[in-house]
Amino acid sequence: MSFPEHFLWGVSGAGHQTEGDNVNSDTWFLENVTPTVFKEPSGPACDSYNRWREDVDLAAGMGLNAYRFSVEWARVEPQPGVFDSSELDHYEAIADYCLSLGLAPVVTYNHFTSPHWFASRGGWLDPGAPDVFARYCDRVTARFGDRITAAITFNEPNLARLLTWMELPSFVRDLERATLEAAGAAAGVTRYRAANVMLPEEMDAMADGMEAGHRAARAAIKARRPGLPVGLSLAVADDVVVGDDASVRDRKRSEVYERWLRLAREDDFVGVQNYERLHYDGDGAVPPPPGVPRNQMGSGVEPLSLAGAVRYVHAETGVPVLVTEHGISTPDDRIRAEFLPPALDALREVDVPVLGYLHWTLLDNFEWIFGYGHQLGLHTVDRETFARTPKPSAGVYRSQVISGFRSASSPSSLSS
Repeated sequence: MSFPEHFLWGVSGAGHQTEGDNVNSDTWFLENVTPTVFKEPSGPACDSYNRWREDVDLAAGMGLNAYRFSVEWARVEPQPGVFDSSELDHYEAIADYCLSLGLAPVVTYNHFTSPHWFASRGGWLDPGAPDVFARYCDRVTARFGDRITAAITFNEPNLARLLTWMELPSFVRDLERATLEAAGAAAGVTRYRAANVMLPEEMDAMADGMEAGHRAARAAIKARRPGLPVGLSLAVADDVVVGDDASVRDRKRSEVYERWLRLAREDDFVGVQNYERLHYDGDGAVPPPPGVPRNQMGSGVEPLSLAGAVRYVHAETGVPVLVTEHGISTPDDRIRAEFLPPALDALREVDVPVLGYLHWTLLDNFEWIFGYGHQLGLHTVDRETFARTPKPSAGVYRSQVISGFRSASSPSSLSS
């Protein structure tokens, strides 16, 4: 088996995590209140707002043909209904530069972060949230939607629910609540809400808002460009059963994925973002087998996890899959370099329609509440000079692409 002719090989990144100084965003605000669940503020991040050409050049130099980036809503619409043309120019320039280098632009409209004013209204709990999100998506699509290869409305809207199944320390939940309370007080509002710091009792209501937001955004994007493939990206662990009792695994799937997989059946594709394989018996989680490397979250990383997640998602949705993220949070790049070839070999043989593979991520960047302590990049970034240095895994990934996995050398339409 081989990858299809127009398979997308690329890297993924996100604005807030790389650009730096995203001062009008909700996440920036949450990073800088006291107390805060964020280990450290994002600050200048990787300075990619100024060095974005260098980043795109790195991707092109690896022999890739796709580049996923996010548009920062907080930059484009810093005040309600006020759109900054210079910021739209900025993101349009990234898309154009990608195309000039043979990279298909894959654009995420909301990668967790939203404007400060949006969070001050209650975020996705606000009944008007879907309409204002669709308005923003319309403006972006009107400006350069004709040059986008694939549009992703949301990045991991199911992540908060997935994390309830992970072994996070109890103090994290308490600190998240305290962070939102501090943000509300600092903003002078009773309810300050963000997509990447959620209260457990509000997760369903927030998901309702984001589901409606996805539908509204998809309609707005399609109204501007009917042929542009639209989907959303989901955080999907490869959940496997140990023994004969699948009840816990199936309950998790119902809680974490069911809503979103049902929604994705209406889309052109579904994004899969996989980082681990998790094991369950009839009593709950089972530790990874001996010898399996752990990521910095403590869960096992196994090369075949991506193929398992892709098969599951396609079986539940029936739509093509785009691997929008896959990687390892580890300071030991040898693990990353050794794990990439078997993971891609297994992906090649899943026997379901896979549109592309976008590795997370190009650069070691700001990893949300963990700050700069988690490393997932193919390149290191000097925290003072911002110099990018390739890791051995970057060469491994490049060799995998060049050695025959990629057969198309120019951007293609996913709808072709």
